[in-house]
Amino acid sequence: MRVGVLTGGGDCPGLNAVIRAVVRKGIKDYGYEFVGFRDGWRGPLEGDTMPLDRAAVSGILPRGGTILGSSRTNLMKIEGGVEKVKQNMAELNIDALVAIGGEDTLGVATQLHDQGVKVVGVPKTIDNDLNATDYTFGFDTAVNIATEAIDRLHTTAESHHRALVVEVMGRHAGWIALHSGMAAGANVILIPERPFDIHEVVAHVESRFQTNYAPILVVAEGAHPKDGQMELSTGEKDSFGHVRLGGIGQRLSEEIESRTGKEARSVVLGHVQRGGTPSAFDRVLATRLGVNAIEAVHDQEYGRMVGLQGTEIVRVDLSAATDKLKTVPSERFEEAEVFFG
Repeated sequence: MRVGVLTGGGDCPGLNAVIRAVVRKGIKDYGYEFVGFRDGWRGPLEGDTMPLDRAAVSGILPRGGTILGSSRTNLMKIEGGVEKVKQNMAELNIDALVAIGGEDTLGVATQLHDQGVKVVGVPKTIDNDLNATDYTFGFDTAVNIATEAIDRLHTTAESHHRALVVEVMGRHAGWIALHSGMAAGANVILIPERPFDIHEVVAHVESRFQTNYAPILVVAEGAHPKDGQMELSTGEKDSFGHVRLGGIGQRLSEEIESRTGKEARSVVLGHVQRGGTPSAFDRVLATRLGVNAIEAVHDQEYGRMVGLQGTEIVRVDLSAATDKLKTVPSERFEEAEVFFG
């Protein structure tokens, strides 16, 4: 059997660990041959491949990024894209496909399965917002990076008696902000799921200053106030229709400074959250998902995604992962609110 592997969407710590596990398990236990598609869905669309054997995946477990490359190519918006993928897979004698990606990548995989392509999905996103899995690999690494950055910012904020607003990733779900903010002792956490009251935010900041401590605010990039959007965007959209966000941290720091008279600065962590070496947790999770993905291929359970539920790796329908986002529930945010101010 010949199996294709691709990684799509944003890069994420742990992608290489999945690739390694898929290939090592598939070769050792089943004698499969593997082909890597370059740059997400562009690879099968254009027939751009690279060999994936034991030598190709040797030593990649701790490496960030993806040896296959990635892109946000949306072949569903390309005329004849699906047929081109089918044709290329047939010409390359590829029997099945393992697609590693987030909402957009797995959304395409779902549609391909509906049109007869044999595909198994592996969930990937640092935002942890994919449904039907408790955690996605990359999330733990992103939280650790953000937490370390916030820890360091506490000292500089206190030295200069200023408020610091730390903007982290999270377009529609505030998991990174919630976890890193709680872990690092942030005084305010703002997430997309809970539109904030700017008056309450300023009150928390002033309360913190009154105790002679400098406030740290952690804000997800998609957070917004109750009375309207505050984040800036370029207006540009990617191939999946997502507007590029950015600017909420800067706008919020300006608002705090004007309302309190205290100096406020913003720090945007940006892509540093998803770069570099994956954490031990993400390496193990990614490895387990990779092993179970190729087992699903062997069992011919196509149209399925492997995910983590509790401590077990399970198989769910691909559609279950993408039919809705997994957002932060109210009770989780209320746990964090205890420590605001």
